[in-house]
Amino acid sequence: MKKPNVAMLLVITSFVFASHAHARDDRKMYPVADALANAEVKSKLDPAITLQFGNQKAGAVEKEFGEWKTNKKTNGFNKSDQVACEWAFLSAVLELQERARKEGGNAVIHIKSNYKDIETVSDTEYMCGSGALMSGVALKGTVVKLK
Repeated sequence: MKKPNVAMLLVITSFVFASHAHARDDRKMYPVADALANAEVKSKLDPAITLQFGNQKAGAVEKEFGEWKTNKKTNGFNKSDQVACEWAFLSAVLELQERARKEGGNAVIHIKSNYKDIETVSDTEYMCGSGALMSGVALKGTVVKLK
């Protein structure tokens, strides 16, 4: 059995670390409406739990349960960035709806992007980060019970 060539292993290792140092980390805003328009997405969302993005008017709040964060990633392999981002977005809003259910709320309001702890507020768009293999969406929203 041959012993591995130490010099060759060092060269290969340096290429691996160099490629990680220059890894892709693209951030882009995508339309909430596009992500929510997908028929498969609509079938998974709970229509009894309202989702309000940015500064949209939510109506009268009966009780507030606090602000909650979610950070979801998905495999971006063989998908466009937008498709991967829409799946990560779906996972994030489903988690917010689940939190609303657990807390006794019927809405999540003031939902904003919180990618890498940088808040981006928009009524119509969300921030998604895409790398070479993964895409991710981080959201923050306030769980409430609307009157």
